[in-house]
Formats: sequence, C-alpha cells, structure tokens
Amino acid sequence: MSNSTIPNSLSRRTFMTGSVSAAAAMPLATTSTQAAPPEPAKAAAPRDLSTISMRINKQAYKFALDNRTSLLDALRDHAGLTGTKKGCDHGQCGACTVLVDGKRVLSCLSFAVMNQGREITTVEGLAPAGGDLHPMQQAFVDHDAFQCGYCTPGQIMSAIGCVNEGHAGSDDEIREYMSGNLCRCAAYPNIVAAIIQARDEIRRA
Repeated sequence: MSNSTIPNSLSRRTFMTGSVSAAAAMPLATTSTQAAPPEPAKAAAPRDLSTISMRINKQAYKFALDNRTSLLDALRDHAGLTGTKKGCDHGQCGACTVLVDGKRVLSCLSFAVMNQGREITTVEGLAPAGGDLHPMQQAFVDHDAFQCGYCTPGQIMSAIGCVNEGHAGSDDEIREYMSGNLCRCAAYPNIVAAIIQARDEIRRA
C-alpha cells in the first residue's frame, strides 16, 4: 500500500499501530469468558451386601458382605480369626488353607458367599481353650516342623485334610499331596515326620 492511498490524516505508522493494538485486544475479549467448570464426578453407589450364614469352629456366624469378599478376608477381617494367613493371595502357597465340611480349601480363592451354610474349621478350632493340642499340632511341635511359623496353620490344616482324605500312606504320598503348601524355611522332612506321627492317632479318634 502506498502513502497516496492512505488519507492525509492517517500515516502508515499510525495505521500499523492501530492494527496491531486491535489484534492484540481480540484474545483478551475471548478469554474473559471462561467455560463453566465440569461438574464433580458422582460417588459410586455402594455395592449391595449379601447376608451370609456359616458355622466357623462350631459357632454360628452371620455376616453382611460384599459378594466379592473372599472366605479368607471374611475369616480374618470379619470373624477376627487371624490364624489363617494371607500369603500369596493367589492360591499358590497354601498358607490360607482351611477345612470346609472336612475338606481342604484355599480360602483366598473361595468367595464367602460360596460357603453359605457350610462348616468351616480354622486352626483356632482344632483344640479347646486350655485343653490338649490336636494330635497334628502336637506332632508339629514334637518334630520341630516349623521355623518362622507363618505357613504352619495352613500346613497343619492341609495335613489333617491329607490324612482324612486317605493320602498319608507313605512318605512319598504325603509329599505329593502336601505339595500345594510351601514352606520357605524348607522344614519339609520334619513336616512329613509330623504327619506320620499324627496319622494313626487321627484315624483312631
């Protein structure tokens, strides 16, 4: 654009200054109106609870539990029976073994709702308060079949199940049918010896 096309009252410098000022002011006008803040997310509705009745160590219990609650968490967190241990929580170590209607169950892999009306036995229910130890408990003491003791409740419950199932006929059979219970202290020979000692006493009982 040449100076001849600009009115006498408007120089090139004045025209450019005015254009730049107007352009700079435009974003200010658009940013002065801000979008309304998003509404806060609504809290998730609580899940429905199921009423579950079961017998644990010959006592009746009734719980209101989320359907996703494992039998292990029901025992530890709701019944206060912490003898059953949470090891891997994936059914690979056997520390959470309990007896359900007399059979071995990995309680971390069983939902509490699956055990409605069933008889659960944990390590706390093996011997009466102030009474003699269960033969399997006593055998574990006699043969020093534990070291740190963390896996011991699951080992004892599994050992009782092993005998009750008729899978304690020989050392090799015991090793095979106890292979789902891991002992990180490697007290396996002592565990086998304890099961052999307790086997006949349990069968006579």
